[in-house]
Amino acid sequence: MSEGRHLLAIDQGTTSSRAIVFDAAGGIVATAQKELTQHYPADGWVEHDAGEIWRDTLATCREALARAGPAAEDIAAIGITNQRETTVLWDRETGEPVHRAIVWQDRRTAPLCRELLAEGLEAHVRERTGLLIDAYFSATKLAWLLDNLSGVREAAERGRLAFGTIDSFLLWRLTGGRVHATDAANASRTMLWDIHRGCWDETLLRRLRIPESVLPEVRDNSGLFGTSDPELFGRPIPITGMAGDQQAATFGQACFAPGMLKSTYGTGCFALLNTGETAIPSHNRLLTTVAWRLDGRTTYAIEGSIFIAGAAVQWIRDGLGLIADAAESEAIAAALPDTAGVYLVPAFTGLGAPWWDPDARGAILGLTRASTREHVVRAALESVCYQTADLMRAMAEDVAAAGVARPPAELRVDGGMVRNGWLCQYLADILDRPVDRPAVTETTALGAAYLAGLAVGLHPSMEAIAASWRRERRFLPAMDAATREARLEGWRDAVSRVRSRPA
Repeated sequence: MSEGRHLLAIDQGTTSSRAIVFDAAGGIVATAQKELTQHYPADGWVEHDAGEIWRDTLATCREALARAGPAAEDIAAIGITNQRETTVLWDRETGEPVHRAIVWQDRRTAPLCRELLAEGLEAHVRERTGLLIDAYFSATKLAWLLDNLSGVREAAERGRLAFGTIDSFLLWRLTGGRVHATDAANASRTMLWDIHRGCWDETLLRRLRIPESVLPEVRDNSGLFGTSDPELFGRPIPITGMAGDQQAATFGQACFAPGMLKSTYGTGCFALLNTGETAIPSHNRLLTTVAWRLDGRTTYAIEGSIFIAGAAVQWIRDGLGLIADAAESEAIAAALPDTAGVYLVPAFTGLGAPWWDPDARGAILGLTRASTREHVVRAALESVCYQTADLMRAMAEDVAAAGVARPPAELRVDGGMVRNGWLCQYLADILDRPVDRPAVTETTALGAAYLAGLAVGLHPSMEAIAASWRRERRFLPAMDAATREARLEGWRDAVSRVRSRPA
């Protein structure tokens, strides 16, 4: 058991790198953040500089610790949470990436995914990994790096290179290259991990020509991963918690019982429903994934992934120039009774769950001469709620069919977007269920801190964590059924118009 009473959480996301110091009660003591450069080298391609990610992560950790004052000397452990699926391949000797990180949003491997589908591999992928064949996941991104960069495959086969999602890369750098590992939740997002047997799948490795030597060791989400290099923070600090951002947010929201549901609204939107120790196969093209593995016991979830949520607001700000700041969207939406029939379908990189249409593209529909910028701004916010409704409907059907968890009664929300009260209320209206916003909305980082704290005894149990969860506000549905159904019908029609293939 550690004597420290604080935890340092690293939250490396798609658009920024953050570090947060938490106290033992889950309160935020200090925070630091740096925005991450986005690279778009071709249509549908999205990359990050992994070197920049490491430099920013180190800088924000040091800044947060400096702001924490005396608490910085009282850090019991470090927890890491990360943007999932984003793929890094680096040199074991130098620690340098062989290429920019290929981001989860990147669609360059869609043709390879079509080949795998044509070969009839979808059933195998579904059964073993719980996922669908899609460019979203790490497997085909790693294959692309091996197949398209000169000398990389040869170096990988000689054991010179290491693959990982961002968690693995940060762990490697934090430990001075001593530890090449990941956690079961992140591993389950690669499209290479057998979520039932708990091992890398030989068939998929062979088909994609991925040498097993490049893969990290897979560990529980809470436990000793290693210790930080003493030179980084003045002393070694144990790294004892790790999980992909959405699993970490589910843990931070204390969704520990089967049937509990959370949805995180950041760049994308990701809803996870706890299904306990049963891996439920989805009949609605949702994902079956590892929520976390503790003491060797796996908890599963079904997940719906929406690629564009907050990124739609970012686009109307930066791409269209309709607003100067994302916060403006709340007042604009609240001032209107509706969008006057305007729908924005933000399929900028295809449609995620439950459609999984990589070739769909975004559109603004229902425009008339009377349409205004305000209608488009509100339509961007509404699109997040409609996409969530698609996920909730699919989840409820899967849970009811499996009979292993109660259908969700309410939705716990988190992420940067939920500071927008209008959005939370519209979400409750469209879902026709209560929406709970927690007192601490930084639940992704909090989940990483909780996992780290469990390992060092700072948090005695999951029951204690659940008891500490606090709701800041509950939003209750107030929309009449006829209006709700009419707006959802308009959304479904809009989606049908942008899809690359019929439903």
